[in-house]
Amino acid sequence: MEANPASPQSRPQETARAAREVIELLEVLWERGKDMASSTPVSPSQLRVLYSLDREDGINLRTLGELLGSAAPSVSRLCDRLEALGFVQRLPSPVSRRELELHLTSSGKAYLRDLRAQRQEALQAVIAAMTPSERKALLKGLGGFQGALEGAGAVPRRRLAAKDVRSA
Repeated sequence: MEANPASPQSRPQETARAAREVIELLEVLWERGKDMASSTPVSPSQLRVLYSLDREDGINLRTLGELLGSAAPSVSRLCDRLEALGFVQRLPSPVSRRELELHLTSSGKAYLRDLRAQRQEALQAVIAAMTPSERKALLKGLGGFQGALEGAGAVPRRRLAAKDVRSA
């Protein structure tokens, strides 16, 4: 049975299905970018830690756990592994002697920079094949999607801005 495209119930389902398919394709591109950026194995959970510390440098384990929705022991083990790789550093807090702050090291920052560059290159190749009107529609749609996520409190992110996006 085919849903009526004008039906208010079908549009969110169709959009969610299309978004899911795009996300799955992006995951493939992401993995290619990750494979090209470095031979250092970083799990998706560890990558989330790196992204969080890149946005919120100097946070403690408790705050990182809240951002990730994970228990303190799990977050501590993730940070142990990233510290062993040389990507994360724990430093005493200037505010409280009982707390440690988490910081990306220069190696951690370089890993993220390389990973992002590879991923952006892969995305730019795809986006370059789109028409200017399709790129504009994609940017508008992604901005709306990001706004909805932020409104739901799902993920703290920077807003997409035209200055952050270069046309292909």
